[in-house]
Amino acid sequence: MTTAQDESPAPGEQADGTEAPAAPAAAGIAETVGRVLAMAAAAASPSRPGDTAEIQAITDAMIRLLVGTPLRSDGQLTIKSLAHEAGLKRNKLTHKHTGLKDLFYALVRMQDTRPKAVDNLKRTNDELQQKLTRLRAERDRLRTDVQQLVRVVHVLEVENQQLREAADSDGVVRVLPVQHRPSTR
Repeated sequence: MTTAQDESPAPGEQADGTEAPAAPAAAGIAETVGRVLAMAAAAASPSRPGDTAEIQAITDAMIRLLVGTPLRSDGQLTIKSLAHEAGLKRNKLTHKHTGLKDLFYALVRMQDTRPKAVDNLKRTNDELQQKLTRLRAERDRLRTDVQQLVRVVHVLEVENQQLREAADSDGVVRVLPVQHRPSTR
């Protein structure tokens, strides 16, 4: 006899049997605290359901940022990004929901890994730094080549001037013999 519970994957395992990526503990804490705060806000002031919705939005945004899958923001672990991710103004976090702001800062300090968005930015930055280094080296090489070509042109101009002066001094113009090629008709 099989139940739905027997068919479900074990914790930390996906349906295909592979190991599921573990969500950071900070995201779990944010989810639990957010749920408790939302229930407390709903019970304390049922006439103001907006507070509960704000708490839920902030909590969901915290989880997305801490896991590294932002939907609306740049993925940085800042209050500005959290507010943008939650779809709220920043003053909601800095003045009204200061407990959630403090929780977010604590969870960020506790987290030992960077979000995926920051890792992607770091990788892109590293690639751009390498490209910049290559381009600077090429620029320096081209500058050296240009300086060498300038010297060559100068030497050729001096030699050309000397040849002109030598030709003018004796007044004789010498015609160089022309080599004729046999026709192939």
